[in-house]
Amino acid sequence: MQNEALEFLDARDEQFAFLARQIWERPEIAQEEHFAAALLANELEAAGFRVERGVGALPTAFVASWGSGSPRIGILGEYDALPGLSQRLSTERSPVQPGGPGHGCGHNLFGVASLGAALAVRELLQRHGLAGTIRYYGCPAEETLVGKTFMARAGVFDDLDAALAWHPGDINSVWAGSSLAMNSFKVNFHGLASHAAVDPHNGRSALDGVQLMDVGVNYLREHIIPEARIHSVITSGGQAPNVVPAYAQIWYFARAPRRDQVEAIYGRMLDIARGAALMSGTTCDVEFVTGCYELLPNTTLARVMFESMQAAGPLSFTPEEQAFARQLQATFAPGTLDQAFNLTQRLVREELDPAWKATPLWEQILPHSETPPTLPGSTEVGDVSQITPTAQLTTTCWPLGTPGHSWQIVACSGSSIGFKGMQLAARALALTALDLFRRPELLAEAKAEFTRRKQGRPYISPLPEGTTPPRV
Repeated sequence: MQNEALEFLDARDEQFAFLARQIWERPEIAQEEHFAAALLANELEAAGFRVERGVGALPTAFVASWGSGSPRIGILGEYDALPGLSQRLSTERSPVQPGGPGHGCGHNLFGVASLGAALAVRELLQRHGLAGTIRYYGCPAEETLVGKTFMARAGVFDDLDAALAWHPGDINSVWAGSSLAMNSFKVNFHGLASHAAVDPHNGRSALDGVQLMDVGVNYLREHIIPEARIHSVITSGGQAPNVVPAYAQIWYFARAPRRDQVEAIYGRMLDIARGAALMSGTTCDVEFVTGCYELLPNTTLARVMFESMQAAGPLSFTPEEQAFARQLQATFAPGTLDQAFNLTQRLVREELDPAWKATPLWEQILPHSETPPTLPGSTEVGDVSQITPTAQLTTTCWPLGTPGHSWQIVACSGSSIGFKGMQLAARALALTALDLFRRPELLAEAKAEFTRRKQGRPYISPLPEGTTPPRV
């Protein structure tokens, strides 16, 4: 059955590359992915999937299902782009549309590889008369950590037996570590405008409230766990120096290794906001944007996925593709390559051959570690992993050391380099899912591990009651 799945995908690699290129040429930012969502949903519908659109109060989210009953295996797909990263297929910075969006995280590849895997699984389930349900989850707005969190609150993952995901990257590996839980929220301060020179005593500066809050948060940093992170931007601070600002806003991300730690830090930050309002004679309110959980690893699924990657790989890049990647590496900041190499060694917990640094595009499947360090970023795949056993992988879609969310990623994500990494991901995801359909003992083991790790803690949405998806 493995060979049948690989043959199915190999016969359609040009079709999938075409779909990924279409999405790359029409980049759409979070919650505006109407073209990409429709393209993927229509492909699935044409293959016999039942498609439910607009799930989780998100117009560009959808769930496509084929089959019936258990086991129910879900494959996650993403397709949103990033603002300001428009880029041609070039080794120099060259926007297609200055200031326009671009796929600086490779989500044009993400959504299509997951599509290919879902189609391959559907084909093999039907061909061999296997029972169960394969689902594709069209997840928008990952870059704002909105899509899966709101979909999870709507309950669309609740009946899954397992979920599989991937993400483009600069190595071929399985992720078996955790990530940081997070809250994203804005604090609005409201004051009273006045002439800053003639009658400042009659004004109450909302900007003072924002600045006092940020000073308080800076003092808070000394008294939170060292693994936590707090970062912010002032999104509105007034419009002219001679007008006492009646309105100001600051936007925070608060992150920590566990959801309960984020909640504790968030509560203290709200106290600081109230104190800042009292000190400045203003009022404040909180606009909760989104939140997410930390990833809950599942070593059982990770082992199955690693075996599938080995059966599906490795990659093979041409001398021309390696040369293109090497020219991109020449645009990186000094020391970037060494940092990336050292980080990769920590992730796989093995000493790697330093000579590998001379090859920009890594073709080999890296060793699998079941105890990697926690990733410093956040993802709402974490919410899915708190609901059902979940595993993820990454494949080489750009050269080692490529900065995240960069124009260099855009240049690779629309090229044959990205398409080859996408195809490996589709192959590995399909083989992993098929193993779970064919070998119920694996799924039982993954579920038992999930239950042990959860320790009876139910999934409770991080979204406060009444929270709606943020406006585009």
